[in-house]
Amino acid sequence: MEEKKQNGKTDTLATGVTVATNGANGFSGEKELYTKVPFPGKLLILGCGSIGQCILPMLLRHTDIVPERMRIIASEDRGKAVAEQFGIEFVIETLTQDNYVSVFKKQLSAGDFLLNLSVEVSSNDLIVWCQKNNVLYVDTSTERWPGFSLDASLTPEQRTNYAQREEFLKLKEKYKDGSTAIVNHGANPGIISHFIKAALLDIALSVGNGAAAIGTPTDRTGWANLMQALKVRVIQTAERDTQDTPVSKQPDEFVNTWSVDGFLSEATQPVELGWGTHEKELPQDAHEHTIGRKAAIYLDRPGALTPVRSWTPREGPYHGFLITHDESITTADYYTVFDEQGNAVYRPTMMYAYHPCDDAVLSLREYAGNNWRQPKKKRILMDEIERGADELGVLLMGHKKRSYWYGSDLSIAQARELVPHQNATVMQVAAGALAGVIWTLENPRRGIVEPEDLDFRRILDLATPYLGIVHGKYTNWTPLRARKDPLFPEDTAADPWQFKNFRVM
Repeated sequence: MEEKKQNGKTDTLATGVTVATNGANGFSGEKELYTKVPFPGKLLILGCGSIGQCILPMLLRHTDIVPERMRIIASEDRGKAVAEQFGIEFVIETLTQDNYVSVFKKQLSAGDFLLNLSVEVSSNDLIVWCQKNNVLYVDTSTERWPGFSLDASLTPEQRTNYAQREEFLKLKEKYKDGSTAIVNHGANPGIISHFIKAALLDIALSVGNGAAAIGTPTDRTGWANLMQALKVRVIQTAERDTQDTPVSKQPDEFVNTWSVDGFLSEATQPVELGWGTHEKELPQDAHEHTIGRKAAIYLDRPGALTPVRSWTPREGPYHGFLITHDESITTADYYTVFDEQGNAVYRPTMMYAYHPCDDAVLSLREYAGNNWRQPKKKRILMDEIERGADELGVLLMGHKKRSYWYGSDLSIAQARELVPHQNATVMQVAAGALAGVIWTLENPRRGIVEPEDLDFRRILDLATPYLGIVHGKYTNWTPLRARKDPLFPEDTAADPWQFKNFRVM
């Protein structure tokens, strides 16, 4: 590894990595970011929205696949022109619970690859089919079939991401020796899990106590013990998107820098967060789960109506939406320490504090004010963006040095230098998906895995060239330093890391 200084910050890059300048394959450069990897078999991509359009030139650049062995299936023609630009066949067809098996039988054979970038297509069903047919698989988020979240026959608990993951864990055990299938590997969930491990090692070196002697862990137990030794109490996925455009949001229009449908879905779900063992009281509107390892809780409120306090290096303190995300569940579970009797004796609280671009905030306020009525118009910001960046990282809190943020600060200008006509948010997700695809090609028989199961160094080596400035920064920020709220009792100052101090009432 080599370290590269940029604006006084340290950026860690894989040896030999160079940034593109001007060139072909949809990129602005001729230089290779790293050697191409072999891609045996065919590639079927489901969906071609903003992420799909961004990753196409990246796949052609970093693997030896050719357009003739690629095919895209999407429910609409969005992205068709981009696919045609690269000579990739584009099929308009909506996958359903009734037809997906017959479609896959025509498109995929043993040794082929399914990259799922779609919405409202059941991830678990697709994974089972891939396992039975020896097909490699990667997705950027887990999904259900349409109508699942509104099924009145299901309890709120049964409709949570936690419940879906419990089903996934059973599949993971059943097919542990099967072909590799990676779930939830975009930016977050995805790259964020690898940022956590990199941050833990940084903190261990800086704190100077016995944690540094643990070294780099090699399994889940080792990582959980390291986090416990460092006394990390709370982790946030802390993201602030400042990308801006002069084209103002119009009435009844939802504006965003990535999938509008994806954001509307997760913003209206009940809040879910990993629940730490240091927490003293359960929120009044919270529920514990009745199944599984019970590493998370859920609230009787959607994320769109639940703000929390957070911090990033460029933005400083901010209020973000407490959005349901799978990394909140998997992180809390992965870093749980058990005693000999199987009782959880340590677990961090984990949550996602998201401040999207300002137009998306206005859109979300209007959407809630309209009683969650679907907007008439939807717009994803791309070429019209004039300035701004997406600051996406992890904020680890409660250790000896108080708080440490580690992540990606990617500007719109940097994103466009790498892949024209893209934005910073899309690039970060596509980088995670690309790294997942390459890791799968290099490790084709690992069964069903989550981001925490992967080699974090290899993933970051693959993704970092697309993430702008990757750096870490310590701060004295706590949620109590950011507010003076008479509704909170004075004794909260003794422990700033309680969830009630992060929540904005």
